[in-house]
Amino acid sequence: MKSKLIAIGMILLMGCSSTRLVSTWKNPDIVLFDAYQVLVVGMIQDDNARMEYETKFVEALKEQGVDAVRSMDLFDVEFTTSERSEEELEEVEQQLLDKGFDAILFTKVVGTENRRTFKEHINDVDKMFMRFTNDYLEHQEIYYDPEYYDTFNIYHSETSLYCICVGKEIELIWRGEVDVTEPANVNKAIDSYIKLVTKSMGEEDVIFRRKGL
Repeated sequence: MKSKLIAIGMILLMGCSSTRLVSTWKNPDIVLFDAYQVLVVGMIQDDNARMEYETKFVEALKEQGVDAVRSMDLFDVEFTTSERSEEELEEVEQQLLDKGFDAILFTKVVGTENRRTFKEHINDVDKMFMRFTNDYLEHQEIYYDPEYYDTFNIYHSETSLYCICVGKEIELIWRGEVDVTEPANVNKAIDSYIKLVTKSMGEEDVIFRRKGL
């Protein structure tokens, strides 16, 4: 039973009794941000959940006229099965630039029961993981460590949008943090999560737009 719950709860993206937007952060130097080719990355151990999430977020982006690609269609199968170095991630960044990508939408799940630690983490957003490479390196064990979720019964997720800017380091444009509790139904939770995140991004003029704008 425990292993089943862990498998289901791999990703915020599991159906739940509560999917709640906790906080957002937007780069103060950015007023509007449009992207034309986005890589959607769901850092999730469960391949089926990852496929479902990335597929649905790609569809949401394409509805906005944005060309989007799932990471599982770009990364080699072996890429997410073990730890990667900073040099390897920098090669990926360069490959994305060469292929014409201008943004990465990166979602990961980190569980927490400690609200004090969580709030401190939120307060540090402006000085942590301003680059996709650093964010990936810090959390990549989510892919391959089966013990990663053992102690969590509340799932905290983060979706970060990174700009791939020619001649610059990949920088953080926007981040949303969502709490998900009591995972139960995958498809409903994925839909709820994507709706919540895209609505928030639209309200802050990041890729998605409010109706009438």
